[in-house]
Amino acid sequence: MSHTSNQSSPLLLITGGRLIDGQGRETDNDALLIRDGRIAATGSQARSADVDDTINADGWVIAPGFVDLCCNLREPGNGQKGNIASETRAAAHGGFTTVCASPETSPVNDSGAVTHLIRDVAASRSPIRVLPIGAITRGLEGDLLSDMAGLRNAGCVAVGNGARGVRNARILRRCMAYAQTFGLTVMFSPENQALAADGYAHDGLVTSRLGLLGIPEVAETAAVMEMLLLAEETGVRLHLSQLSCARSVEMLAEAQQRGIQVTADVAMHQLVFTEDALAGFDSRFHVRPPLRSETDRKALVAGVREGIIAAIVSQHQPHDSAAKQAPLAATEPGLSTIESVLSMGLELVNRDELALTDLVRALTAGPASVIGRSAGLAEGDVADLCLFDPAATWTADDSSLVSAGRHAPVIGRELPGVVRMTLVEGHKAWDALQV
Repeated sequence: MSHTSNQSSPLLLITGGRLIDGQGRETDNDALLIRDGRIAATGSQARSADVDDTINADGWVIAPGFVDLCCNLREPGNGQKGNIASETRAAAHGGFTTVCASPETSPVNDSGAVTHLIRDVAASRSPIRVLPIGAITRGLEGDLLSDMAGLRNAGCVAVGNGARGVRNARILRRCMAYAQTFGLTVMFSPENQALAADGYAHDGLVTSRLGLLGIPEVAETAAVMEMLLLAEETGVRLHLSQLSCARSVEMLAEAQQRGIQVTADVAMHQLVFTEDALAGFDSRFHVRPPLRSETDRKALVAGVREGIIAAIVSQHQPHDSAAKQAPLAATEPGLSTIESVLSMGLELVNRDELALTDLVRALTAGPASVIGRSAGLAEGDVADLCLFDPAATWTADDSSLVSAGRHAPVIGRELPGVVRMTLVEGHKAWDALQV
């Protein structure tokens, strides 16, 4: 069933558990009533209602549904790497109620027609909410500007260039100025293509030892500085996607203090893994931007903790097995992550690197604010919820993963945190008891 179904939402009562609202507030839940797809009442008023179903959440955390700013759904496409149905179900398994669909589709989402196609397929086949991001340049080729007004009118919540670059600063400036006139947020992955060249791993100790081609940190930091200066001049709302360097976090903080309208996200795998993951030539960890040093990892975690980095994203990129079976340099970059984002985050919580409230904020209210949405647990809020058991464990393997991409970074590991239920407008998008 799609979340856009015309069926009326069941009258649900959730009792017990802990409420973590995405703003840092944590309270015990007596009762939470969901009516007509919204949170209708709490406490004694909720308990007295006549309901269709009661969910006992004792021992669980009740959080707003997770919001992902970077998810590759692979549709439209050839279907080998997954599709909207498979990848949104995987997202629901991971606790996500909203995903922003990357413009890197085939054909590229650079027109209202493709945007409408994505929305129509999602309306009939996705259990969760899908928000398209439009391509800022035609064909994502980094040259000619796309029809941004048409993309916005078709339902795109932002425009960006996915993981691809823009040809030069002059075009980048035109993109930002044009987007600003339509009030659109621009999402860019900062990478100077000339400095990155043919690299595919962090230019550090591991690349030196293994003889891999490196991407220096300055390939990112030079692009960050250029984008910040152009955003300051044009006044556009800039979102820096998937930062990977400590220096990038410093520049972001300085820009925010100067009043530049800039936000940023980081992929969960950048908070958990470093360049050492490539030491065994493991092609799963061929990602872009590359996994960097432990110093960078710690700075990124601190950026999330301090609220400088607004959002943690999955950067979910499902591939067929052939895409990851060539020699490292010839494999396609990207991890299949959306089902294990929460568990990887809970590992950071268990190591006292992040507070649970910080993790929930960076998965809910933080990313929602970037796209002008809200995510909360107050009366009247949309009943998009993730109910998870932080003490339970699961193992990521072929029997437990839903995504068409099996190259998860945590394959074979016992992981903390099980998503028991994901609700979208009061409907069950994922119910672990019924899988």
